Amino acid sequence: MKNIFEIAINDVRLFLKDKSGYVWLFLAPLGFIYFTGIPSNGPERAPSNPRPSLAIENLDEGFMGKLLMTEMDTQGMRILEGESTEKADRRIVIPSDFTQKVQDQEQVKLSYVKIEGSGEESAIMIQMRLLQATLGINAHLVEWATQNEDQAPLDEKSLQALLDDSDPIQLEARFAGKNPVPSGFQQSLPGNLIMFMMMNLLIFGGTSIAAERKNGVLRRLAALPIHRWQIVTGKIAGRFLLGCILILFFVAIGRILFGVSIANEPLAAISVLGIFAWLAASLGVLIGSVTSNPDKTIGLCVMISMLMGALGGCWWPLEITSDTMQWIGHLFPSAWAMDALHKLISFGGGLSDVQTEVLVLGGFALVTNGLAARFLRFSES
Repeated sequence: MKNIFEIAINDVRLFLKDKSGYVWLFLAPLGFIYFTGIPSNGPERAPSNPRPSLAIENLDEGFMGKLLMTEMDTQGMRILEGESTEKADRRIVIPSDFTQKVQDQEQVKLSYVKIEGSGEESAIMIQMRLLQATLGINAHLVEWATQNEDQAPLDEKSLQALLDDSDPIQLEARFAGKNPVPSGFQQSLPGNLIMFMMMNLLIFGGTSIAAERKNGVLRRLAALPIHRWQIVTGKIAGRFLLGCILILFFVAIGRILFGVSIANEPLAAISVLGIFAWLAASLGVLIGSVTSNPDKTIGLCVMISMLMGALGGCWWPLEITSDTMQWIGHLFPSAWAMDALHKLISFGGGLSDVQTEVLVLGGFALVTNGLAARFLRFSES
């Protein structure tokens, strides 16, 4: 154990001496978390209770169209008008004779239009809240009719007075279960944690192993009275310790700067992130074992980590992709790690909820560890 620990600590010390590595270890992840998370962050994009956007084309010049729009806004929809309607999830058209037909006690229909490219989850929420709004308006119309003994025509003032009264019953609509699409910092924080952990450990592991073999450090290390498995384990452990530093950093900035906690379930978080860090460390050593040029190794490590990040759900939630792309994504350990972190961060899960992900990541780690030990070469020949 002493030999393993000394090799690991020495490798971490050598990495931390190079101050340029701090940029990709600490500063770059901060920027990526912020700029990828801020566009979809906020109450209206909350994973458990999104505020879908609805474009309204109000052709009615009377008061009923305006009152209906106000009611829809109070039901939790973002009402968009003008040029911003292109960003809406759905669109409705209020007919020009809306007020007149209501006053004449005639049936009137609203046009409900799907906007190309919009998702089905938002459509379900909009339909529910649109139903709430129309039922609310109808209920107040019935209330007005029962109170209107002199049969006076419906006017804006009397109906608005009823709308201003608080309803005795409130209905709240939100996604049920634990599987809404993660968004904002709840997506960008775990996504960048996984991607930058993979990238840093692959680059550090790959380039340092390739360089040490080229300049004879590994050969001299092999000449010492220590076992091969101790050398391999020490090299992987050094990259693993670097991953632990990155995990602690992400846990701190997630809580302090972005209000996202990775460690609500400490045992589950340690299991997922610890196994993934060991996996990434083993993969870095494996890449360094089969490559010889440190400069080319950097490009290979960046390409692998970016590919695994994109397909594994680090850039965007896999839930928004097709079933085929989700299947392909789960060929990589990054997708399983993201699934587990979403369960812990966004869906309130615990260790029992991520057992499958932990076992799969453990399998990936064992295989990668074994390959790294098998192919580690101490000399160029």
